[in-house]
Order: sequence, then C-alpha cells, then structure tokens
Amino acid sequence: MIEIIFLDVDGSLTDGGLYYTNSGDEFKKFDVKDGFGIEQWLKMGKKVAIITGKESKIVEKRARDLKIPYLFQGVKDKFGVASEILRSENLSFENAAAIGDDFNDMKLLNAVKMSFKPSDAMPNVKADVTLTKPAGKGAVREMIEILVEHENLSEIWFKKWL
Repeated sequence: MIEIIFLDVDGSLTDGGLYYTNSGDEFKKFDVKDGFGIEQWLKMGKKVAIITGKESKIVEKRARDLKIPYLFQGVKDKFGVASEILRSENLSFENAAAIGDDFNDMKLLNAVKMSFKPSDAMPNVKADVTLTKPAGKGAVREMIEILVEHENLSEIWFKKWL
C-alpha cells in the first residue's frame, strides 16, 4: 500500500520556470488542482514529503499552506532524505511513490514502488508512469488520482464530494 508520496518542486509542482523581478524577487506558480489533490491525500491519512534541490521561502509557504509535514530544501541526495523519512515513519520504499522530472530525481524514482514524471520531463528520465499533464499544470493531481485508483481508494476519495 502506498502511504507516502515524495514530491519534487521545480519541474513537477511548478512549471520549472524561474521568474524574477527587477528588484530580485522570485515568483513560482503552483496549480490549485495539485494543491487540492495533496490536501485530499493528506485527509485520507496518507503522507506527503517535498524534497527539492533549491531553497525558497515560496516553497516553504506553499508546504505550510497545504500542511505538508515534510519539507526538505537544498537537497543534493533526495534518495538519502527519502530513506530517512521512511525510517522515521517505519515505512519502506514499497510504501512510497514519487514524481520527478530530471536526473537528480532518478535514484529516488528508481527506488519507489510507483514512479511518475510529468509529460514535459526530460526524455531520459525513466518512470513507471508518464503523466498526460505537464509540470505545474495538474501533474501532481493526476499522479494522486492514479494512486487513488491503483490503491482502491476511490470510494474514500469521492465520499466527501458526492
């Protein structure tokens, strides 16, 4: 059973663009559909961890807004951080899924039970599922809905809304 999902940020939760103002402020765009999917996953008693190579107060705010319990930024070894999270939760990679778009995600993608990549991920990145949605435009939501279906959680997923 998948109990935790590991999320990359730039190129998965966002479109990977870096937006700067003349004064040096940075912007990122997040899709509300992804956020809603993450919130529902958490409400089903599942776990979410963001593990990203960059550091950003914007990502910290997004994680806080969505009540994501694990946020690790500035990470070089995503696999190592994921291993520590799994150990602390008494889970294994068999209980995990992940999404990523580039080479720095590959070791983690290869380790988890189910791996995903957005439709616009780097072509050489291997994942179990190539999503139909691009990064930052519902790819994470699509991943979560596939997991809900795969894990036979549709009744719980829809129960609140139907």
